[in-house]
Amino acid sequence: MIHVLGIGEGVGIEALDQMAARLARELRVGVRVRDGRLDPGFAFDPVRKQCHATALLRYLSSVCEVGSRLLGVTAVDLYVPIFTFVYGEAQVAGRCAVLSAHRLRQEFYGLPPDEDLFGERLVKEALHELGHTYGLRHCQDWRCAMSSSTTIERLDLKEGRYCVRCWKAAVGAE
Repeated sequence: MIHVLGIGEGVGIEALDQMAARLARELRVGVRVRDGRLDPGFAFDPVRKQCHATALLRYLSSVCEVGSRLLGVTAVDLYVPIFTFVYGEAQVAGRCAVLSAHRLRQEFYGLPPDEDLFGERLVKEALHELGHTYGLRHCQDWRCAMSSSTTIERLDLKEGRYCVRCWKAAVGAE
């Protein structure tokens, strides 16, 4: 079972529900959106005006139920100290992941809103971070959800699924 937890405001319940349904179909596991929201204030860096992804991940790890995975989703921009920003972070072969929708919206790039594209990006990034929890590393197949994405253009090139090799590795990890 994968649990999805909203972190802060900005990603509505409809978007989380739609993402959860698509993840359930793609991963063939139960995915449930948790009630309530986590306040990300403890991870906020006022100088960077971003939240420290690792701090959020540590907290998620402390509340994750045994035998399940926990995906935190926030609209707050995330960082790790060596990068300007990250779309997300996950425990490799662990149980928790966090992703930011901040840079997934067209509005971030000065473009009109596109909810369908936002939903696609949300699913791709969720698959990517959850893939790390299954022990997957970055894939060389640029179409695979596990390929590395450091720009939105690279994220858009991906498909909303794992390549055959990554799928087999993820399924075998369970």
